[in-house]
Amino acid sequence: MFEFDSSFLLAYAVAAPAVLFLAFSAAWLLGWEPTERVLTRGTGLTFVSSLVALLYIAFSLFTQGQTQLTVELGDWFHSGEYHFPLTLYVDRLSLPLVTLTILLAGLIGSFSRRYLHRDRGFFRFFLLLNLFAFGASLVFTAGAFDLLLGGWELVGVSSVLLIGFFNERVSPVQNALRVFGFYRISDLGLLLGIFLLHHVAGSTAATALFQGQWPYQTSNLSVGSVTAVGLLFLLAASGKSAQFPFCSWLPRAMEGPTPSSAIFYGAISVHMGAYLLLRIQPILMQSPVAAGAVVVIGLTTAFLGTLSHRVSADVKTSLAYASMTQLGLIFAEIGLGLSWLALLHIVGHALVRTLQFLRAPSMLHDYHRMHSAAYGHLGETGKHYDGFVPASLQLWLYRMGLERGYLDPMIDRFVIAPAVKVASALAMFEPKRQTAVRVANPSEQLVGESDA
Repeated sequence: MFEFDSSFLLAYAVAAPAVLFLAFSAAWLLGWEPTERVLTRGTGLTFVSSLVALLYIAFSLFTQGQTQLTVELGDWFHSGEYHFPLTLYVDRLSLPLVTLTILLAGLIGSFSRRYLHRDRGFFRFFLLLNLFAFGASLVFTAGAFDLLLGGWELVGVSSVLLIGFFNERVSPVQNALRVFGFYRISDLGLLLGIFLLHHVAGSTAATALFQGQWPYQTSNLSVGSVTAVGLLFLLAASGKSAQFPFCSWLPRAMEGPTPSSAIFYGAISVHMGAYLLLRIQPILMQSPVAAGAVVVIGLTTAFLGTLSHRVSADVKTSLAYASMTQLGLIFAEIGLGLSWLALLHIVGHALVRTLQFLRAPSMLHDYHRMHSAAYGHLGETGKHYDGFVPASLQLWLYRMGLERGYLDPMIDRFVIAPAVKVASALAMFEPKRQTAVRVANPSEQLVGESDA
């Protein structure tokens, strides 16, 4: 009875936000847009019930002395020897993170009920919030990397749509498209890594790839294959978690509403890259090259994030760089094999950063009150570093922080510009299209003209 109940509850906790998303979307397509009360109460009830289900699963696993639960839902499709398994899997790594996702998504929904009250995008925001919760839950509970990729892409799509939430302005849309480009490039690593796992192991299921209980798992993959898989997954994780050289997109993501910034870029979405690396921890431990690359990328990002954070002129951008710095340290912990420390760091950082993002609109007001209460004598931070850094180096570091590590100019010059040139050159192979143009005399009919 325990196994059946827990299996059903896990499937319910993951699928409930998706069911609500589909229900509200269908209602809108049929011409009925739910009121704010219906949206918020439906969302709140969904997240509360899902949270209760996950807490019951955790309690049941603990009392039964078990550390993992697998739910087999069959296969989506077969193609020769390949099959796409619909398997949900929770253990000591994924269960805390999926529970944290549902908890914080419910908190964000409650906060947004007041924050976005009467905003014309209220309905759209709650639709995307439920879609994100489903995608994130799918990432953390996927029993195979094939299914994880589906949730990974849902999170990316909802993230980009929320960055461009205020689409009446040009800047949010431009930044959303730039973030989408970064996601597309880095997600190739996950796709190719999954393809390589199928080639060398014949499966991407966690139970087939890894033996033992997390974090004391082992893998039977060869040395060469684990290095290739580890580096490909590191590419995907770096893009999702805004690590070097993809870290310039995170400040641009602050164009979205503050609640979405909190749940995506302070709590859940940016930690998915770290989760992916923790999930393939046995692969990283078999490959010193991949593990060393994780440490180097993490420490480099922490350094750049610290510099940029100290020269940021607004609260949300400052918090974005602070998140980037902590994620860099988490990556370094993962590369060094400190799995439990990294997991605790993720949970603690997600909780703290969510609170800071939600307080961001009132933080400046609170600072002025504290400044007045201290009679204008609030102490400055970071002065103790001045004695250790020469003045010339301080100026260079300050300039580097202002320029965000010069990443945007380098990406524009060496990545985007060549890609645009290649796309322009390939345009010559596009078939010519016939378009209708109106001549000067309104009485004449439309005539066709070749479109070069």
